[in-house]
This record gives sequence, structure tokens and C-alpha cells, in this order.
Amino acid sequence: MKMLFKFLGTILKWCWKILGFARQLILNVLFIGLLVAIYFAFTIEDAELPTPTDQPARALLVDISGPIVEKQRRLDPYDIATQNLIGRSVEVETVLFDVVDQIRAAAKDDKINGMVLSLSDMSETSLTKLRYIAKAINEFKAAGKSVVAIGGHYNQSQYYLASYADEIMMSPDGAVLLRGYGTYNLYFKDLLKNLDITTHVFRVGTYKSFVEPYTRTDMSEQAREANAVWLNQLWGAFVDDIAMNRGVTVESISPDSATLLSAIKAANGDFAKLSQNLGLVDALMTRQQIRTKLAETFGSDGDDSFNYVSIYDYNANDFMLPKADQIAVVVASGAIIDGYEREGTVGGDTTAALLREARLDDAVKAVVLRVDSPGGSAFASEVIRNEVEALKEADKPVVVSMSSVAASGGYWISTSANRILAQPTTITGSIGIFGILTTFEDALAKYGVYNDGIGTTPLAGVGVTRALPEEVSEIMQLGIENGYQRFIQLVASQRNLSIEDVDQVAQGRVWTGYDAMKRGLVDQMGDFDDAISVAAELAGITDYSLDWMEEPLTPAQQFIYDMINQTMVFVGLDTASVLPPAFEQFANAAASEINNLTNFNDPNGRYALCPSCRYFEN
Repeated sequence: MKMLFKFLGTILKWCWKILGFARQLILNVLFIGLLVAIYFAFTIEDAELPTPTDQPARALLVDISGPIVEKQRRLDPYDIATQNLIGRSVEVETVLFDVVDQIRAAAKDDKINGMVLSLSDMSETSLTKLRYIAKAINEFKAAGKSVVAIGGHYNQSQYYLASYADEIMMSPDGAVLLRGYGTYNLYFKDLLKNLDITTHVFRVGTYKSFVEPYTRTDMSEQAREANAVWLNQLWGAFVDDIAMNRGVTVESISPDSATLLSAIKAANGDFAKLSQNLGLVDALMTRQQIRTKLAETFGSDGDDSFNYVSIYDYNANDFMLPKADQIAVVVASGAIIDGYEREGTVGGDTTAALLREARLDDAVKAVVLRVDSPGGSAFASEVIRNEVEALKEADKPVVVSMSSVAASGGYWISTSANRILAQPTTITGSIGIFGILTTFEDALAKYGVYNDGIGTTPLAGVGVTRALPEEVSEIMQLGIENGYQRFIQLVASQRNLSIEDVDQVAQGRVWTGYDAMKRGLVDQMGDFDDAISVAAELAGITDYSLDWMEEPLTPAQQFIYDMINQTMVFVGLDTASVLPPAFEQFANAAASEINNLTNFNDPNGRYALCPSCRYFEN
């Protein structure tokens, strides 16, 4: 007994030491952040900033970093620490609307004489978001200003935007990598079986394939058939856009295996030369040659480069006071969860609160609900939809603007809007319900652990450590079937369709925005700009401003948030850079699966979630 207490005392002592070290580390990091904030405050105040009239003509450098998002995440210290511990870098995010606004402002700025697309740090993103940025680039070119793209290599998202440039330059050792779109999953059925883990699945819908990784070792034929339809449509739109921009054939952009192999042989394995031969790039140039060319085109900075301003530093000085009439914009981006939102999610209570705030604001005459969500909690989706209904009852029209994906729960929150707009490349539909419960009774029994007792009802004691009683399974399946019927009845009533017609296009099947419109699930094709115009028309207003609804931070939260951002840059809190690339890729995949599981918090265990939405990251 004495040895036991001594052992426990040693453990507690080390725990206390670790806790003390962690406390000192956090305090030191916060202190350094405070010093950095004070330093920048004084240096920025003392610096002599040139007035706009002092600025020479310069190019707008569109150097997008990280993923392009609808709404920027607000990471707290816990999120930062967690991501670094599992080897994931804390990515810089670029908001889609910020990019478009900056490009449009630069198009009207006489001091901006052109644009340089430098996209090597931009992550793969959806075609729908890329098309919205491309629209702004075309508006910039229509103002009579040239656009040049530069890069060492181009992935397919980077190249898509580069194809809108007047000239594309690439390193002589580079390549254009167009891999195509796909949807692939890890399948865990045999792993769960080997670990003696029992997975109970409840679903409705022929194509509701989210649960397949837990029940199969491969993709079902139904899922393969349905996915092939929309994937081919999106890839066809991608290559058609590039072919038109570059004046080349579709076959040169997406050749078959034999043609590609023959072309590589003709270029002697030189992928840069192959890209030039196919008409994908205009010039192969070193970095020094590119800088010289850009200095000749846009003016020299006198220091071996050209005059430019980054899109992150550009200030158009176009601030305007809010108008008397406003259109509120509420962004629902991420998986839908019950309660208040966490990093990268749509909180049912959070989004409902923003919609309610818009309803109670007399200045708000209409609402645009921007949806970029694969769905999630059915309960939280209904909480959000109820607020959409309340807005309509208050005579404030609601227009849904579908972004990359508005499927399952993302479609659920959209269905009651006065008008639904989508892009041809939007993924939507996936109308279906499923439930999933994992139990560990066999794994525990293997090690001599058993669960037994007595309860007053069959539901008493149901949990992950006990086998699921057959009658409970039947109850849960009936609940899922009821949820599905409610979903299709809701769509039928809101979209003026028969239940039979909705059931035919539902069953969990995914549609592109264009196909969804043909089936009555969407009203019209249009991007965010079109949604704003429709909202103004429905509200009967012509002179208005946009009110981007966000959950406000307290002054203390804002201070800590800004300080953490500055400290991250100053100290470099990023462990992913020291990890082998293969391990980093595995860590990201594992973290994605963990995030999926942590987002399963529906109080009724019912989920409306699209399984195949990350088609551009395969």
C-alpha cells in the first residue's frame, strides 16, 4: 500500500510540474504577443504612410494563400494547440468575397495598371468559387487592364484562374497538373470487425452513401452511378471554361491515357514543354526573367522587381456609410451542428440567432442566406429553417444563394426561402436521412468487461458499452423513416411538388445545380450578385447596402484573437512543417474523420449529410 501511495504521489508531482510548465508557456506566449502588438502599434503610428496621390501606378498582385472560404474561422487557443499537436498547420484563409471586392475596386482604380496572378500558395477549391473570382477577373480585363499569371507549377484550381489571364508564364521545370475530379473514401467495415466494434446503421434513401464506409469495403454501384453523373458534369464545365479561355481543344486539356502518353513521349518527358505544346502556357521563364518582364510591363520598383500591391494590402478607400435600407447577408458555411457553432461549422443556434437579429432590425428589408454546407444535424437544420419561416411571416423576403454545396441539411435550411439560386456547378439535393450508432460490447467482452443491470424501460441503459436491443433498433429505424417522410413532405409543400415527385429525386441522390433546377428543387441559375439583386427586387428597394451578419466578439475576445494571430506569425506555432509530407497527409485525413464524428451531436441521432462534397480534393 505504501508503494502504491508513493507511485501515485510521483504521478501527481509530475502532473503538477507539467501543468506549471504549460501555464508558464501560455503566459509567456501571451506576453510575447502583447509585446508584438505594442511594437506594431507604435511603429505603424510613427511610420509616414504615403498618400494615394504619392503612389505610382502599380499592379494588383493576387497572391491568394490557403483555402478560399465563405466565412473566416475564428480559432481560439485550444483549436490552435489541437491542430498543431496532431500535425496540422493552422492555415491562412482567404474570404471569397474579399477577393472579389478587391479585384472590382482595383478595376476602377486609375493607380492600378494591371493584375498579376501568383497562386502557388492557393489551395484546391470548388469550381463554383473559382467561377465567381473569374467573373471579377473578366470585369477587370473589361476595364482595359492586362492580366498576367506567373507560377512554378499549377495545380488545377490555380490553373483554372490562370487561364483567364492574357499571358501565362511558368518555370522551365514546372508543370500543369490537371488530375480531374473524384470522390474517394476510406472504408472501415473490416477494421471495425477486427476490432470487435459493432456499427448500427439506420437510413432511408437508395443513394444515401455516407454510411457505406462503415458497412462496406467499397463503393456501392448505386453510389458509383450517381456520383459519375455529377462529377462528369462538373469536370466538363471545368475543361470547357479553360478550352474557351485558351483557345484550345477539350481533348488537349483532358486527354485519354494513350494520347497523354504519346504527347509526353514527344516532349521527351519534359512536362513544362508538354504544357507549352498543348497551349496551356505561353512562356517558360525563370523567376529572374519573369521579374524583368513584369517590371517592363508594370513599371520597375528599382530593386529587381515590379511595382505592385498585394491583394491583402490593397486599400481602395471606398468606405461608405450604411444606407437606410439594408439587405442582411447570413453565411452558413460548414457542417450543421446542434447548438452554437465551432470551428468550421454552422451552429443551429448561432445561425438562427443571426436570422432573428435580421428579422428584428427595422433597417433590414430582405435577407440573403448564403449556403455552403453539406448538411449535418436534422434538428439544427430545422431550427434554422424555422427562422427563415419567421422572416417570411415578417414580410422580409429570404433568398438563398447556394455556393459550392447546399446538400442534405444544406438543402433543408434552403427549402423555405422565397427564392433559391444556385450555380450550374453547385452540388445540392442529397435529400435523405441516416443515423449511426457504434457499440463496443464485443471488444469489451474480449478483455473480460461486461455491462449488465436492470432498467424500467427498454431504453434505459442504452449506450456504447451494451448490445443494442432489437426493439430499440426498430424504434430508431422508424424514427429515421419518419424523418425522411418529413423531409420530403417539407420539400413538396415548399416547392409546390407532389410527394411522389420529390421521392423520385430524393433518396439521398446528389444533383448539380442545373439538374436540380430542372427537377424543381431550385428556382434559377445565379451567383451571389444575382441573389442580392433578386432580394432587392422582392423587397422593392433600389438604394441599399449590405449588412454582413456575424456573431460579435466581446472586446476582450477580439483582443485575445488579434494577439494570438500576431503571436502565431511572430513565434511560428506550426508543427506541421517538421512532419514528413506522407504523415502530414495521413494526419489531415485522420483529423477530417475525427471532425466528422465530433459533429454528430443531433439530439435525435438523425442526420442529413452529403457524403461526396469534397470532389476537388481527391
